[in-house]
Amino acid sequence: MAKTLNKLTPLTIKSMIKIAAINGEVKKKSDGGGLIFIAEPSRNSWWRFDYRIAGKQNSLSAGIFPEVTLANAREKRAEFKSLLSKGIDPSAQRKSEKESKSGADSFETIAHEWWAHKKDGWTEGHAQRTLTRLINDVFPYLGNTSINTINAADMLKTIRRIESRGAIETAHRTNQTCESVFAYAIGTSRCDNNPSTAIRSVLKEAPPQKNFARLKDSADIASLLRDIDCYKGSIITKTALQLIPLTFVRPNEIASLEWSNIDFDKALWTVPAHIKKQKKADKQDESKTHLVPLSIQAIAILKDIFPLTGAGRYVFTGLRTTSGSNYERPITTESLLAAIRRMGYTKEDMTTHGFRGIASTQIREINKNRFADAVIEIQLAHKVGGKVQQAYDHALYMPERYELMQWWSDYLDTLKNGAQLIEFKKIS
Repeated sequence: MAKTLNKLTPLTIKSMIKIAAINGEVKKKSDGGGLIFIAEPSRNSWWRFDYRIAGKQNSLSAGIFPEVTLANAREKRAEFKSLLSKGIDPSAQRKSEKESKSGADSFETIAHEWWAHKKDGWTEGHAQRTLTRLINDVFPYLGNTSINTINAADMLKTIRRIESRGAIETAHRTNQTCESVFAYAIGTSRCDNNPSTAIRSVLKEAPPQKNFARLKDSADIASLLRDIDCYKGSIITKTALQLIPLTFVRPNEIASLEWSNIDFDKALWTVPAHIKKQKKADKQDESKTHLVPLSIQAIAILKDIFPLTGAGRYVFTGLRTTSGSNYERPITTESLLAAIRRMGYTKEDMTTHGFRGIASTQIREINKNRFADAVIEIQLAHKVGGKVQQAYDHALYMPERYELMQWWSDYLDTLKNGAQLIEFKKIS
C-alpha cells in the first residue's frame, strides 16, 4: 500500500517550532514522499527531501521556512519526484543549474578546460590552430550555451556555417575538435551526449584526394616544419621527420636508411635498388640505385643522431628493438605517419609521402627557370627520357642536384624561420 502524503498541516508546523524552541531540541516530521520538516531551536527551520537513486540514499535541501511554505515544499517534492521518475538525480540537476547560471558549464568554459588539459601533449602550432578554430567558428554561436543542452541540431547548424563558405575540410576538423570537447565533458560528468558524433554522417564529404595529401600554402608548410622541430615524441621519429623534407625521398626509403648508405665525405646518400619503388620488371636490376645529395643541414641532422644509433645498422632504429640484441629493425613508415597525425594533421592535410609533392611544386613555382625539369624529376627518382638515358639517370646532373638540394634546405630554413632568403652560391 502506498504511503500517505500530506501528513503535515500549518498548525502542526507551528507547534513543532514552538516545542523545539522551548525544549532546545530539533524536531522532525515527515509529510510523506520523502519530504521532511525540520524545526531548529537556534536557527531557521527548513525542508529536506530524502530519496534513493541508483541504490544510494540521498538528501537535498528544499528551502528555508517560512520563505518556502508548506505548499511550496510540496510543489518542490513533486518536481524532485518527477526528475527521479526520469532517472535524473535532483542534486545533480540543481548543481547543473547553478553552474549554468554562473557559466561554469558553458561550452566555451569547458572547451578551454579541455584545451588546457590536452595542449601539453601537442605541438605549439597544433594547439594554437585548435584553439583558433574554436574561437572563430564555435564560440560565437555556442560558447555561452550550457554544454549539456547543446543538441545535434545546434551542432549541425554551427558546422553548416563553416561548410557554407566552402571550407569542407575545416568543417570536419572543427567537428572533430568539438567531439573531443563533448567527450571530455561526458567524462567529467557535465554532459550526457555527444552531438558532434551524431552529425558525422550528415556532414558534406570533402573532395577525394587525387594525389597524396600535402600542404599547399607556404605558411602551413612553415608551421609543419616548426611542429616537427617541437615534436615531443621519440627523438628517432622526430629526426626522421626532420630529414625527410630536406631529401624528399619516399617514406620507405627514409625508414630503411642504413649507415652504410651514407658517405659523409661526399655528402651523398645512395638508396639501394631493392629499396626504391620499381616496376616488377626492374626488381632484379641492382644497378638502378638512387643518389641523394645531402645538404649541410641534412648532414648536421645525421651527425646529431649518430651517437644514438651509429653503432647499429639503421639510422632510424625501430623503437621495439631489444636492447643488447644483435637483431635490429628499422623504424616503420606507419610510425612516421602516426607522428604527423599526433601533431594534428589529418589524412586530408598531410601524409609522409606529401613532402615529395611539396618539394616538386614549390621548387618549380619559386624557381621557374633556375632548375631544369629533368634535374628535379631525376632527384625525385622519376624516370626521364628513353631507356638508354634511364640506365644512367641516377648519376646525371650531379652538380645541379647538389645545388638544388642545398638551395631547397636553405629555402625550408627561411620558410620555417620567417627570414629573408639568402641565395646559396652555386657549386663550381
